[in-house]
Amino acid sequence: MTTMTATTVAATPVSWARYAALAAKALLFGLLLSALIWPDLSGIKGKASTARLVVYPIGAMILPLWWWAYGRTKSKLHQRFPWTADLLMTLPWLIDLVGNRFNLFDTVSWWDDAMHFILWGFLTAGVLLAFAPRDLSRGLTAFVALGFGATAAVIWEVGEYFAFIRSSPELQSAYTDTLGDLALGTLGALLAGLILYQVRLKPRY
Repeated sequence: MTTMTATTVAATPVSWARYAALAAKALLFGLLLSALIWPDLSGIKGKASTARLVVYPIGAMILPLWWWAYGRTKSKLHQRFPWTADLLMTLPWLIDLVGNRFNLFDTVSWWDDAMHFILWGFLTAGVLLAFAPRDLSRGLTAFVALGFGATAAVIWEVGEYFAFIRSSPELQSAYTDTLGDLALGTLGALLAGLILYQVRLKPRY
């Protein structure tokens, strides 16, 4: 009886994360398809829509592709597919599309700043869950989170600049906005790393 109970408790979070990750991916690809068919309704027209239609599916599928090509047979970190990490690595792309679809980035003054902080936290937590060993110290976890978060934030900002900002009215305030985005994204990544470290301290059942 004890063994059966423990198995049920352990399986529940994994099942929840799996269904949530699959639902997030389905919604993401649905929004991408609708943006391709009805670009005027997508909220990303004029905001590097072509680049988003390419990058977002890659971002959402990179962990499953890695697992299929390498992780399922050679990974020493996971015995089964890390659904929680997959969900966290999918949510940033989905939430960004939803925010653009409802024009929140242009109508809610704090939305863009909040998204850089929160979504970079999600992405960093997902990457650490997927690829970082559980036994990293607090300092190393923070260091890896900062390294990934800051690097990814720089790549994102450079991509935004070349994709649409350099030829848009936003260029006038791009420097200040970019500095703020980089700072918020890096802080979000750091916080995600510290939270993940604390979560990993809890015993596994």
